[in-house]
Amino acid sequence: MNKEIYVVAGRDDEPYPGFRDRITVIATEINRAENPLKAWVTLTETPPPKISVIPFKRGKIAVFSVIRREGPTAPVTLLTEMEGFRFAVKADEATPVAYSKSWPDGHVTPGVCLLTLFRSRNDISHDTFLHRWHNSHTPLSLRIHPLWHYSRNVVLETIAGRENGWGGIVEEHVTERSRLLNPFKFFGHPGVVVQNMIEVYRDTKSFLDYRTIETYLVREYCIRS
Repeated sequence: MNKEIYVVAGRDDEPYPGFRDRITVIATEINRAENPLKAWVTLTETPPPKISVIPFKRGKIAVFSVIRREGPTAPVTLLTEMEGFRFAVKADEATPVAYSKSWPDGHVTPGVCLLTLFRSRNDISHDTFLHRWHNSHTPLSLRIHPLWHYSRNVVLETIAGRENGWGGIVEEHVTERSRLLNPFKFFGHPGVVVQNMIEVYRDTKSFLDYRTIETYLVREYCIRS
């Protein structure tokens, strides 16, 4: 499938409800104008916790995923011309675990999502990056975290914007907010939580550049499923 991912940032002075409303309007326009095969958006609706073991960014972000019916075409101008547009990429998606959707399009997906944008370490090959990410980190995440849906996107090429070098975009869903924000639910019971946190950190650092990682607390809206 021809999956495209568009990343849009909100203004610092933009209220979270106003940002959500602006993104919702664009989502409706995309559904009408582009008639995609599938489309959805994850976005920041509230500030992240001030204290968290997850290094959340405090900026606002929206990530649109669009799968169009036809082959390669020009990027979606409704998104590339948005205020705050950062970059767009083509991506290869895998879902090692996937929810069974039972709610209407346009409604918020239950639970919350951890959105992560990252680049490869610059001292390893692309093949090593993919091998460690897919064959080590993915099974580790599925073993430790209570993931309900896991969208793993390998960046194939940048199609718009000036930000290059992004290697992966991941959306990890859990069914309840506490399952992400409570370390004893996200990393395991008290007897193993510290060990699991260290293991995840070491594994993550083995393939991505931790200095440039961006993590956000987001929620998902299916535009068309």
